[in-house]
Amino acid sequence: MDFEPSDKVKSLLETLERFMKEHVEPADKIAAEQIEASGDPHHQPEIVRELQRKARLVGLWNLFMPDERYGAGLTNLEYAPLCEVMGRSWIAPRVFNCAAPDTGNMEILAEFASDEQTRTYLEPMLAGEIRSCFSMTEPEVSGADPTGLQTLAKRDGDEYVINGHKWFTSGAIGAKFAIVMAVTNPEADSHARASMIIVPTDTPGFNLIRAVSVMGHVGDGGHCEIRYVDCRVPVENRLGPEGGGFMLAQARLGPGRIHHCMRAIGAAQRAYEIMVNHATNRRAFGSTLGEKQFVQEFIATSKMEIDQARLLTLYAAWKMDTLGKKAARQEISMIKVVAPNMFMNVLDRAIQVLGALGVSDDTPIAAMWRQGRMLRIADGPDEVHKMVIARRELRKYA
Repeated sequence: MDFEPSDKVKSLLETLERFMKEHVEPADKIAAEQIEASGDPHHQPEIVRELQRKARLVGLWNLFMPDERYGAGLTNLEYAPLCEVMGRSWIAPRVFNCAAPDTGNMEILAEFASDEQTRTYLEPMLAGEIRSCFSMTEPEVSGADPTGLQTLAKRDGDEYVINGHKWFTSGAIGAKFAIVMAVTNPEADSHARASMIIVPTDTPGFNLIRAVSVMGHVGDGGHCEIRYVDCRVPVENRLGPEGGGFMLAQARLGPGRIHHCMRAIGAAQRAYEIMVNHATNRRAFGSTLGEKQFVQEFIATSKMEIDQARLLTLYAAWKMDTLGKKAARQEISMIKVVAPNMFMNVLDRAIQVLGALGVSDDTPIAAMWRQGRMLRIADGPDEVHKMVIARRELRKYA
């Protein structure tokens, strides 16, 4: 087990870190100002488009794709430190064409798409010409138990007719298509009922109701509510085999959870650096904040938690690469609990040390906190992951 980056990754890291410091992190505020000036919270700011062009020129494009036909051909372990660096900025994943849910959608398209689906959907996404969304969660049933999905895709000749109610279809505003998880065989086994179907967003019956406000904010394509009403698409739009929805979902979620965790670690690292810098320079009651024992405890605990989370994530990535996604399920579940909780703990301490500045938008910390809280729910809530972790451990001793 060796976590030392390869020469290829070291070179990419050097280029990425320099690009982030010189171009991306300074553009965070500019992008927010351009969005506000447009009056549209889902506006794609010109600064992001400009940085996308620059990123492609220096080879920082589609780094997440493990298939060399489509991207950098990096393993999960090789991509992990790069993903962490991207987590330092809210615009970085979009700049490098490595933003969710597009990344997960591109990964399953690369693995399961037909030739026609590859030409129509995957290739334009890889070029950054179109975006996508992923439509699985439903408001009427538990998102933690997707075997209860109710959206129905009924076969009618050479078409599926889709009816159902979805929400938290992230990125739907401005997306060219959705990948929809829908029940195609209600009588089948609970994990063979559903299929994934590609639905262009201009299809009649695809009704985008609203972007759900999350902690008072909407933006970047939204976490959208969708109603599918007699929405007809060709059977050829099915992705993978009929009844294979859960199999595709698992293929999609493994790498995606690693990506979420590494970005969370990168954001926590940036918040930590802001906190330590502030503690070093801010004076109160006759000394710097860094000389206060409770602030020292914040710094020490945050440093330990960040490094622990990073090592566990790298171990999960290594195990996925060497033994496969199935063998790494336990480690993926563990890091999916550890990293988001670490993230929120570090951000909370940083806010506390910065005081009023910490809850303002003059630093990125408050926005990170708003955007990051959902990580303890997305891709499975903490409680479900802990349940499956415990069950697997108990089986070992049975």
